[in-house]
Amino acid sequence: MAHPAQLGFQDAASPMMEELLKFHDHALMILLLISTFILYIIIVMVSTKLTNKYILDSQEIEIVWTVLPAVILVFIALPSLRILYMMDEIDDPHLTVKAMGHQWYWSYEYTDYENLNFDSYMVQTQDLTPGQFRLLETDHHMVIPMKSLIRVLVSAEDVLHSWAIPSLGIKMDAVPGRLNQVAFSISRPGVFYGQCSEICGTNHSFMPIVIEAVPLEHFENWSSLMLKDA
Repeated sequence: MAHPAQLGFQDAASPMMEELLKFHDHALMILLLISTFILYIIIVMVSTKLTNKYILDSQEIEIVWTVLPAVILVFIALPSLRILYMMDEIDDPHLTVKAMGHQWYWSYEYTDYENLNFDSYMVQTQDLTPGQFRLLETDHHMVIPMKSLIRVLVSAEDVLHSWAIPSLGIKMDAVPGRLNQVAFSISRPGVFYGQCSEICGTNHSFMPIVIEAVPLEHFENWSSLMLKDA
Protein backbone atom coordinates (compact mmCIF):
# COMPACT_ATOMS: atom_id res chain seq x y z
CA MET A 1 0.00 0.00 0.00
CA ALA A 2 1.00 3.65 -0.27
CA HIS A 3 3.19 5.28 2.37
CA PRO A 4 3.73 8.93 3.37
CA ALA A 5 5.70 11.09 0.89
CA GLN A 6 5.49 8.38 -1.77
CA LEU A 7 6.09 9.84 -5.24
CA GLY A 8 5.63 6.77 -7.44
CA PHE A 9 3.05 4.03 -7.84
CA GLN A 10 2.38 1.29 -5.34
CA ASP A 11 4.23 -2.00 -5.83
CA ALA A 12 2.52 -4.05 -8.51
CA ALA A 13 0.65 -7.10 -7.22
CA SER A 14 -0.77 -8.29 -10.56
CA PRO A 15 0.68 -8.91 -14.04
CA MET A 16 -1.56 -6.17 -15.45
CA MET A 17 -0.23 -3.56 -13.01
CA GLU A 18 3.31 -4.59 -13.95
CA GLU A 19 2.46 -3.89 -17.60
CA LEU A 20 1.00 -0.51 -16.67
CA LEU A 21 4.15 0.42 -14.75
CA LYS A 22 6.33 -0.55 -17.73
CA PHE A 23 4.18 1.54 -20.05
CA HIS A 24 4.36 4.47 -17.64
CA ASP A 25 8.18 4.30 -17.64
CA HIS A 26 8.19 3.97 -21.43
CA ALA A 27 5.98 7.05 -21.95
CA LEU A 28 7.88 9.02 -19.31
CA MET A 29 11.21 8.34 -21.04
CA ILE A 30 9.81 9.63 -24.34
CA LEU A 31 8.47 12.70 -22.56
CA LEU A 32 11.87 13.30 -20.95
CA LEU A 33 13.68 13.12 -24.29
CA ILE A 34 11.21 15.51 -25.93
CA SER A 35 11.42 17.97 -23.03
CA THR A 36 15.23 17.89 -23.06
CA PHE A 37 15.35 18.49 -26.82
CA ILE A 38 12.89 21.41 -26.64
CA LEU A 39 14.77 22.95 -23.71
CA TYR A 40 18.03 22.71 -25.68
CA ILE A 41 16.46 24.46 -28.68
CA ILE A 42 15.07 27.25 -26.50
CA ILE A 43 18.43 27.83 -24.79
CA VAL A 44 20.26 27.90 -28.14
CA MET A 45 17.77 30.35 -29.69
CA VAL A 46 17.92 32.69 -26.70
CA SER A 47 21.68 32.59 -26.20
CA THR A 48 22.95 33.03 -29.79
CA LYS A 49 22.62 35.94 -32.19
CA LEU A 50 23.44 33.86 -35.26
CA THR A 51 20.65 33.13 -37.74
CA ASN A 52 20.63 30.35 -40.33
CA LYS A 53 18.63 31.31 -43.42
CA TYR A 54 18.09 27.63 -44.30
CA ILE A 55 16.24 27.11 -41.00
CA LEU A 56 13.95 30.10 -41.50
CA ASP A 57 12.57 28.69 -44.76
CA SER A 58 13.22 24.98 -45.25
CA GLN A 59 10.88 22.34 -46.68
CA GLU A 60 12.98 19.53 -45.22
CA ILE A 61 12.68 20.80 -41.64
CA GLU A 62 8.90 21.19 -42.00
CA ILE A 63 8.68 17.56 -43.14
CA VAL A 64 10.79 16.41 -40.19
CA TRP A 65 8.79 18.25 -37.53
CA THR A 66 5.56 16.88 -39.03
CA VAL A 67 6.63 13.24 -39.44
CA LEU A 68 8.66 12.90 -36.23
CA PRO A 69 5.74 13.63 -33.82
CA ALA A 70 3.59 11.14 -35.73
CA VAL A 71 6.27 8.46 -35.31
CA ILE A 72 6.53 9.24 -31.58
CA LEU A 73 2.75 8.92 -31.20
CA VAL A 74 2.90 5.49 -32.87
CA PHE A 75 5.57 4.36 -30.38
CA ILE A 76 3.23 5.43 -27.56
CA ALA A 77 -0.03 4.17 -29.08
CA LEU A 78 1.04 0.62 -29.93
CA PRO A 79 1.93 -0.53 -26.37
CA SER A 80 -1.04 1.43 -25.05
CA LEU A 81 -3.48 -0.42 -27.32
CA ARG A 82 -1.84 -3.73 -26.42
CA ILE A 83 -2.45 -3.15 -22.72
CA LEU A 84 -5.99 -1.91 -23.40
CA TYR A 85 -6.92 -5.14 -25.18
CA MET A 86 -5.21 -7.22 -22.48
CA MET A 87 -7.33 -5.52 -19.81
CA ASP A 88 -10.53 -6.36 -21.70
CA GLU A 89 -9.54 -10.00 -22.21
CA ILE A 90 -11.50 -12.31 -19.89
CA ASP A 91 -10.97 -15.97 -20.71
CA ASP A 92 -12.46 -18.71 -18.53
CA PRO A 93 -12.20 -17.14 -15.02
CA HIS A 94 -11.61 -19.50 -12.10
CA LEU A 95 -13.86 -17.50 -9.77
CA THR A 96 -16.55 -14.85 -10.20
CA VAL A 97 -17.37 -12.31 -7.49
CA LYS A 98 -20.13 -9.72 -7.69
CA ALA A 99 -19.26 -6.42 -5.97
CA MET A 100 -22.24 -4.18 -5.29
CA GLY A 101 -21.80 -0.57 -4.15
CA HIS A 102 -24.15 0.92 -1.57
CA GLN A 103 -24.26 4.15 0.41
CA TRP A 104 -21.74 3.63 1.98
CA TYR A 105 -20.40 0.09 2.00
CA TRP A 106 -19.66 -2.77 -0.38
CA SER A 107 -21.37 -6.14 -0.56
CA TYR A 108 -19.80 -9.22 -2.16
CA GLU A 109 -21.43 -12.31 -3.60
CA TYR A 110 -19.44 -15.35 -4.73
CA THR A 111 -21.66 -16.49 -7.59
CA ASP A 112 -19.96 -19.90 -7.95
CA TYR A 113 -21.22 -20.87 -4.48
CA GLU A 114 -24.75 -21.50 -3.28
CA ASN A 115 -24.94 -19.03 -0.41
CA LEU A 116 -21.67 -17.15 0.03
CA ASN A 117 -22.21 -13.40 0.36
CA PHE A 118 -21.53 -10.70 2.94
CA ASP A 119 -21.41 -6.95 3.48
CA SER A 120 -18.12 -5.14 4.02
CA TYR A 121 -18.21 -2.07 6.29
CA MET A 122 -15.36 0.20 7.30
CA VAL A 123 -14.01 -0.43 10.80
CA GLN A 124 -14.59 2.67 12.92
CA THR A 125 -11.53 4.44 14.34
CA GLN A 126 -12.35 3.56 17.94
CA ASP A 127 -12.61 -0.15 17.00
CA LEU A 128 -9.24 -0.44 15.24
CA THR A 129 -6.68 -2.88 16.61
CA PRO A 130 -2.89 -2.33 16.46
CA GLY A 131 -1.64 -2.78 12.91
CA GLN A 132 -4.91 -1.85 11.21
CA PHE A 133 -5.13 1.22 8.99
CA ARG A 134 -7.57 4.05 9.66
CA LEU A 135 -10.21 4.56 6.93
CA LEU A 136 -8.90 1.51 5.04
CA GLU A 137 -9.78 -1.48 7.22
CA THR A 138 -13.06 -3.40 6.79
CA ASP A 139 -14.86 -5.92 8.99
CA HIS A 140 -14.95 -8.50 6.16
CA HIS A 141 -12.24 -8.95 3.53
CA MET A 142 -12.86 -10.10 -0.01
CA VAL A 143 -10.81 -13.31 0.09
CA ILE A 144 -9.66 -14.77 -3.22
CA PRO A 145 -7.10 -17.39 -4.31
CA MET A 146 -3.79 -16.11 -5.61
CA LYS A 147 -2.46 -16.95 -9.10
CA SER A 148 -6.02 -17.54 -10.33
CA LEU A 149 -7.99 -15.52 -12.86
CA ILE A 150 -10.71 -13.68 -10.94
CA ARG A 151 -13.65 -11.94 -12.59
CA VAL A 152 -15.43 -9.22 -10.63
CA LEU A 153 -18.86 -8.02 -11.70
CA VAL A 154 -19.30 -4.44 -10.48
CA SER A 155 -22.58 -2.61 -10.05
CA ALA A 156 -24.31 -0.24 -7.63
CA GLU A 157 -27.67 -0.17 -5.88
CA ASP A 158 -28.19 3.57 -5.41
CA VAL A 159 -25.67 6.08 -6.87
CA LEU A 160 -22.44 5.97 -8.86
CA HIS A 161 -19.49 4.31 -7.13
CA SER A 162 -16.09 3.12 -8.36
CA TRP A 163 -14.31 -0.08 -7.31
CA ALA A 164 -10.60 0.74 -7.34
CA ILE A 165 -7.48 -1.05 -6.07
CA PRO A 166 -4.29 0.82 -7.11
CA SER A 167 -1.79 -2.00 -6.52
CA LEU A 168 -3.77 -4.25 -8.90
CA GLY A 169 -4.26 -1.60 -11.58
CA ILE A 170 -8.05 -1.82 -11.25
CA LYS A 171 -10.64 0.94 -11.42
CA MET A 172 -14.15 0.05 -12.54
CA ASP A 173 -17.24 2.24 -12.28
CA ALA A 174 -20.23 0.87 -10.40
CA VAL A 175 -23.34 2.14 -12.18
CA PRO A 176 -26.90 1.43 -10.99
CA GLY A 177 -28.69 -0.82 -13.48
CA ARG A 178 -25.47 -1.70 -15.33
CA LEU A 179 -23.13 -4.65 -14.81
CA ASN A 180 -19.46 -3.93 -15.56
CA GLN A 181 -16.77 -6.57 -15.33
CA VAL A 182 -13.05 -6.59 -14.69
CA ALA A 183 -10.59 -9.48 -14.47
CA PHE A 184 -7.29 -9.78 -12.65
CA SER A 185 -4.85 -12.27 -11.20
CA ILE A 186 -2.87 -11.60 -8.04
CA SER A 187 0.68 -12.92 -8.25
CA ARG A 188 1.55 -13.01 -4.54
CA PRO A 189 -0.25 -13.44 -1.21
CA GLY A 190 -1.11 -10.36 0.79
CA VAL A 191 -3.72 -7.80 1.74
CA PHE A 192 -4.44 -5.05 -0.78
CA TYR A 193 -6.37 -1.87 -0.07
CA GLY A 194 -8.54 0.36 -2.21
CA GLN A 195 -11.33 2.90 -1.89
CA CYS A 196 -14.37 4.12 -3.75
CA SER A 197 -13.04 6.49 -6.42
CA GLU A 198 -16.29 8.18 -7.40
CA ILE A 199 -17.80 10.95 -5.27
CA CYS A 200 -20.96 9.22 -4.07
CA GLY A 201 -22.24 11.33 -1.19
CA THR A 202 -21.54 12.32 2.38
CA ASN A 203 -19.60 9.22 3.41
CA HIS A 204 -17.76 8.71 0.12
CA SER A 205 -14.43 8.64 1.99
CA PHE A 206 -15.59 5.85 4.28
CA MET A 207 -16.21 2.84 2.02
CA PRO A 208 -12.83 1.10 1.64
CA ILE A 209 -12.06 -2.10 -0.24
CA VAL A 210 -9.84 -4.83 1.18
CA ILE A 211 -8.75 -7.83 -0.89
CA GLU A 212 -6.95 -10.71 0.76
CA ALA A 213 -5.07 -13.05 -1.57
CA VAL A 214 -4.32 -16.48 -0.13
CA PRO A 215 -3.19 -19.87 -1.50
CA LEU A 216 -5.93 -21.99 -3.02
CA GLU A 217 -6.14 -24.47 -0.12
CA HIS A 218 -6.56 -21.62 2.37
CA PHE A 219 -9.32 -20.14 0.22
CA GLU A 220 -11.12 -23.47 0.15
CA ASN A 221 -10.94 -23.68 3.95
CA TRP A 222 -12.22 -20.10 4.28
CA SER A 223 -15.12 -20.69 1.89
CA SER A 224 -16.09 -23.87 3.77
CA LEU A 225 -16.16 -21.98 7.07
CA MET A 226 -18.22 -19.16 5.55
CA LEU A 227 -20.75 -21.62 4.10
CA LYS A 228 -21.09 -23.35 7.49
CA ASP A 229 -21.79 -20.03 9.21
CA ALA A 230 -24.29 -18.94 6.54
